[in-house]
Amino acid sequence: MNENNQLRDVFDAIADPTRRRLIRLLAEAKEKEVPLHELTEQFRMGRTAVSKHLTILKEAGLVLDRKVGRETRYRLNAAPLREVLDWVAFYSGFWNANMLRLNQLLEEEEE
Repeated sequence: MNENNQLRDVFDAIADPTRRRLIRLLAEAKEKEVPLHELTEQFRMGRTAVSKHLTILKEAGLVLDRKVGRETRYRLNAAPLREVLDWVAFYSGFWNANMLRLNQLLEEEEE
């Protein structure tokens, strides 16, 4: 767990394709809150299933929700995705360096 007291790991939360799609839909809403029924319309599953996925994203700190009357509205909190970006950036550098070394070795062999 990090400083946000997240209940769930960000990597665990984004492992599922449905949750990644929910993140994308909320990101495309451009900071606008999206009601649960609008999100549910985008999937071939029921409201309860979509709600469970949103709960997992919420536990990871990726989604914020707000009750408006009887309706729950959701919006993206992309800050926890920074952890994923940092992890990918590290390994991108790792592989780039290894490929550069491999290329150098292959060039030396050709000489």
